[in-house]
Amino acid sequence: MLMKWIILLSSLPSALFAQGFAGLGSGADGFAVPKRGAPIIFPEDHAAHPDYRIEWWYLTANLKGPDGTDYGLQWTLFRSALAPTSGEGWGDAQIWMGHGAVTTPTQHFVAERLARGGIGQAGVTLGDSFEAWIDEWHLRGAADWSALDLHAAGPDFSYTMKLMAEGPLVLQGEEGYSVKSAAGQASYYYSQPFFNIEGNLSLTGGDIPVTGNAWLDREWSSQPLASDQTGWDWFSLSFDSGAKMMGFVLRSDETADYTSATWIEADGSAAALPNGAFRAKALEQSQVKGRSVPTTWQLTLPEHSVDITVSALNPKAWMETSVAYWEGPILIEGSHTGRGYLEMTGY
Repeated sequence: MLMKWIILLSSLPSALFAQGFAGLGSGADGFAVPKRGAPIIFPEDHAAHPDYRIEWWYLTANLKGPDGTDYGLQWTLFRSALAPTSGEGWGDAQIWMGHGAVTTPTQHFVAERLARGGIGQAGVTLGDSFEAWIDEWHLRGAADWSALDLHAAGPDFSYTMKLMAEGPLVLQGEEGYSVKSAAGQASYYYSQPFFNIEGNLSLTGGDIPVTGNAWLDREWSSQPLASDQTGWDWFSLSFDSGAKMMGFVLRSDETADYTSATWIEADGSAAALPNGAFRAKALEQSQVKGRSVPTTWQLTLPEHSVDITVSALNPKAWMETSVAYWEGPILIEGSHTGRGYLEMTGY
């Protein structure tokens, strides 16, 4: 989803947790750090980067059933390194975590998987084909991501999907170097926002054939946040015109919020917008799990005449996982119409 910095809290020193949201503003401590001008290489960078502290493969999808009902789907694999060292078996320093979710207009189903690296329970491989997995959950297929299969299951849901890329990969930020703060923290970040998706949702009421569009984010870093940044609001938007947009706001209790956006034409050509160009204003709050969460927003991007309202399909789409956050599908109205996904952390 852009910004996917969820870390397995139980495996990290508690001293880190004060450093930005979920410890993501803590120092790199011997890990590699992103460098401006370093090229993103395909398909090689679809694979894991164990020299960096955190990384994710993050897919969201807006779906419709045969009767026109809207659904949302999430599949995420996170990698977090305990130390900048390598090892074998249980000595491997990599921690893996998977999140799966399905959102309907009235329900939100969540499952989480945890794994230790080095024992074959989770990982990412790239050769003639690509596979990211944790237990039986998987995202796998062509090495260049032109076609992928997806599967996950929880106590109350499962899904099996096929994805076909209908457009190019998109580099976020400065040719894949995505700045996250005025102090210069950054990640490597790119997306495949042009997936067509179809398959089967299995819910408590039975199986539902669905079709729609999906967005896959790839990001890795070792210190993507400044120490004072407390959370973010991230939007991926697919307009009915064929254009797309990614925008995020990183919130701080001490300094000005930091924003970034990318405008993506229907042909895949993309332009990054600087801090301040994208604006997000919370319009309505929902009470979710004992906290107030903004679930209706006004988004503006004047350079592309964007002035829209986005509203949660289901305001209760709370991810009750090791690090809790809100994530769910949104509906778009205003100067542009369409569907998208919203992630919010730190509330």
